[in-house]
Amino acid sequence: MTPDASASPRLRPFAQVDVFTDVQYRGNPLAVVVDAAGLSTAEMQRFANWTNLSETTFLLPPTDPRADYRVRIFTASEEFPFAGHPTLGSAHAWLEAGGMPLQDGTIVQECAAGLVRVKRDGGRLAFAAPPLTRSGPVTEQDLARIAAGLRLPRESLLDAAWLVNGPEWIGVLLESAEQVLAVRPDYAAMAGLKIGVIGRHPAGAAADFEVRTFIPGDAAAEDPVTGSFNAGAAQWLIGSGRAPTSYLAAQGTVLGRAGRVHVDAAGDDIWIGGSSVSCIEGFVML
Repeated sequence: MTPDASASPRLRPFAQVDVFTDVQYRGNPLAVVVDAAGLSTAEMQRFANWTNLSETTFLLPPTDPRADYRVRIFTASEEFPFAGHPTLGSAHAWLEAGGMPLQDGTIVQECAAGLVRVKRDGGRLAFAAPPLTRSGPVTEQDLARIAAGLRLPRESLLDAAWLVNGPEWIGVLLESAEQVLAVRPDYAAMAGLKIGVIGRHPAGAAADFEVRTFIPGDAAAEDPVTGSFNAGAAQWLIGSGRAPTSYLAAQGTVLGRAGRVHVDAAGDDIWIGGSSVSCIEGFVML
């Protein structure tokens, strides 16, 4: 059967997982079709649109013998080659469904961006940040649009960089977590750009950085907790000496969530970790 050949509808194992939290309904939800064999791309996209979540994933047998499973990641309108919270949530659902990794303690996920390693980190899972496919400075034209979209003076943007690792993020460094939390975005002003902002909390706070991500035009214009952006931001901030090699980022505060992203650099890898908790388990007719 070809990858896009339609299958007859049947009940398939399904989970809805809350990612980057250990408290149900306080993180970023993910829909996971645990057995997606035979579904066409159109069927996957249609179901992802119906779930009305930021992402829906479909688990398939791997095509690379080094991988434990293959995942396809869809938003309501498009397929992503890689995304962070779908990686951790998919690995969590795969393990809960009885998945046994080929390597003890390490899961190897195959996605359109390649192979991604996921390790157990205590009670959490963590993925190795994939290489950036685009990095470097942002044009002044785009910076002016971003400043307008954040409703901030241009000089409030301390620095900015492309952080593309699947989603085409632009990272923006602000002076403080307080400034990040105060942003009230004008989505029309930054239409077509995916923007992540980050600012440092004062010493002694529960988290080191506050993060928010904005996706104008998306069903969820502000993402609750964003693994791909946090991965790119960690590579940028640690690489430039602005962040320590181990830190905790908070995200989703403005949305009433309590997302926590654990960042740890070890050797050549930067690991992006977080807890996941299942909220819905059952079957879906697809």
